[in-house]
Parts: sequence; C-alpha cells; structure tokens
Amino acid sequence: MIGKIVTGRSFRGCMQYLHEGRLQQTEGLQQIEMERKQAQVIHYNQCFGNKKELIAQFVAVAKLNPKVTKPVFHLSISLAHDDAGKLQLQDKIDIAQELAGQFDFRDKQYVVITHSDTKHEHLHIVANRIGYEGPTANDSNSYRRMAEFCRSMEKKHELKQVLSPNKFLSQEKRVSKEQRIDQRKEKLKEYLRRAIKVCKNTKEVAKYIEKQGYKVELGRGIGFTDGQQVYFKGSQLGYSLMDIEKKIRQELKQQQDQKLQQERDRQVRLLLNREKEQEHKQSRGISR
Repeated sequence: MIGKIVTGRSFRGCMQYLHEGRLQQTEGLQQIEMERKQAQVIHYNQCFGNKKELIAQFVAVAKLNPKVTKPVFHLSISLAHDDAGKLQLQDKIDIAQELAGQFDFRDKQYVVITHSDTKHEHLHIVANRIGYEGPTANDSNSYRRMAEFCRSMEKKHELKQVLSPNKFLSQEKRVSKEQRIDQRKEKLKEYLRRAIKVCKNTKEVAKYIEKQGYKVELGRGIGFTDGQQVYFKGSQLGYSLMDIEKKIRQELKQQQDQKLQQERDRQVRLLLNREKEQEHKQSRGISR
C-alpha cells in the first residue's frame, strides 16, 4: 500500500480532476476520459450531492477561515497488484475513516472516491482542513504519518508489506540504497527506452507510455504517474523532455545511417555481382 497526501488551494480543480479526469481538447474526448476513470463516491462525511454541490459546500465552509490559503486535503491510497480484490467496499470506507482520524479531519467535510482506470485499486479522499468549529486539520509531518498509517493498514488487512522510506525508519530497520533499488523507476525507464526506439516525437512517446498504464503530463517538462499514484519527473529518471527529444533525434539519425549503410552495402553487392557476371561471360568466351 502506498499513500500520498497533497494540500492545495482549489476544491474545484481537485474535484473536477477526480470526477472527470485530465482536461481534454474536445467534449467527446472528455466524455471518454470520464468513462475511463469510472469515478464513484463511496462515502460522504458532513456533505452530500453531485460534484457541483460538493464544491459549493466545501468552498462555503473554507471561507470560515480565510487565513488558511491551502484548505484542500487530497489523500490517495494505492494497493499493490497482489492485493487486487482483497478489500471489500466497507473495508475501503473503514480505511478512509481511520485516515480521517489520523489526519484530524474526522469531524470535517470529506468524500471518498474510487477509480477503475488503472490496473491498481486505489481510492482518493478529498477533505476540508477547515471545519464549522475546532482547529484546522494539521498537515505537519504528513509524509511520515502517511507511511506509518499505510504500514498499520497492511497488517490490519493482511496486505502486501511495503518498505517505508529510510528517513521514517529507526536505524536498525533501515535498508541500504543498493537493496532499495526502486523497481518502479527501472520499469518505467525500460518502457521509455523502448518508446524512444519506435517513436518519432515526444507526443508519440507519451501515447506509448500511456498504453503501458501510466498517466503522462506533457508541457514544458514531462512527468509520469504510475498505477499506484506514484509520480516521477522525467528528470528524476534521466529522461527530461529535453533528454527525450535529444535521444529521439539520435535514434532517428542512427536508424537513418543504418538505412544508408544498408543501401550502400546493397549497391556494393550489386556491383560485385555484375563484375562476377562479366568475368564469367569473359571466361566462357575465352574458353570457346
């Protein structure tokens, strides 16, 4: 189980992304994206309604404390491939409720949303850090708290155990970097190597990687999110947008050079064959 927590400014942006997916260029493509994500709200706390109504309710309560510039809690939980199908719907709700207690928003607005657009089961919780009364939900040490929470849920629900980052472990439990080679990164890097060999531009690379089950953000840079909602910048992998463009140019040039060499070799073989045929004809004429 892998957990992620982000604080943000816009309930509208967060809700639209979770309900509709990434913004597409046309209404038709947007509808396809929505159908692909299959977003479903499985639990409401101190709120109810459709996407538009939820946004209005969250924004209204957030205005009670305008000093908080980032009232949005967006938490995601992703399960390992091996844990597919192990959790029932109520198990997921229970995990979300325990997570609300861990991050102090049990008495505040939040919704739990599931998606079916990746090979990994995952759920999202959107919470309002501000409530009708009481203190604002605390986001300090959020990465450590999320890692500890995931480890406890893995034991409670008998899920696959995942190593927490070394900085969250005691000295005796820490594992060397050599033993912690991130297979997720290595797998993605291998896909990128393959993509560069068969694609002619970065857009084709993005489509190739998306077919492998990743979400790709392509703009001034490039980023990838895997099925467990783990995000990688291209630069973290040695594949920044500039690197990819450069590697594609090198690969295309290499392929072009190979074709030219193959054509030269073909011409040489033809020339040699002609010379052999001429020699053969000459030798037959002499023998006569």
